[in-house]
Amino acid sequence: MSLQDHIIYLILSGITFVGVYQFYFLTQRHHVSNTRIFHSELDEKVPFWPSWVWIYSFLYYPAILYLNVITLNARHFAMMVFSFVALLVLQMFFFYFFPVATPDHWRSRNKGSTASERFLQYVQKFDGPTNCFPSMHVSVATLTALHASGSLGPWAFAFPVLIALSCMFTKQHYMINLPFGAVLGWLAFRIYLLVM
Repeated sequence: MSLQDHIIYLILSGITFVGVYQFYFLTQRHHVSNTRIFHSELDEKVPFWPSWVWIYSFLYYPAILYLNVITLNARHFAMMVFSFVALLVLQMFFFYFFPVATPDHWRSRNKGSTASERFLQYVQKFDGPTNCFPSMHVSVATLTALHASGSLGPWAFAFPVLIALSCMFTKQHYMINLPFGAVLGWLAFRIYLLVM
């Protein structure tokens, strides 16, 4: 593939990101049942380490965009994008019909006294406490790793592991959200294999 093709796919990926987030924000504002809040002693024991926000935000997008580098052809690109759309549909089902939020006191731990805390507050201005089950960050990271494992081998799975840790330490997710997110990412990859 030419450099021009890769640039075009990169632009299309950016547009896809923006479009996908509109559905994510839509389900934050509209759902059909009451929002649930889980109570777990184990989750309460997880420390709040806001410095993990840099992994949570800045590892996330470049790792996903890496898939543009390994794109083989137009069909491969289209099928990868389709797998992320399939994942979005799976996620939206849960967000719409089974909304779950993190407890308010998790966010109140953030006093905004460091650069990491201030950036996390900025992220949370857009990303409300709902839509946390299953973890979309982990599901997207898992799907990305499965696509990238052909070129990166097992190293690709460092991405979802780091993202899962960042979800816990920034108090953006409950622990139970993480494996369920990974399962959704795996299901979306199975759909990709079926259509590819």
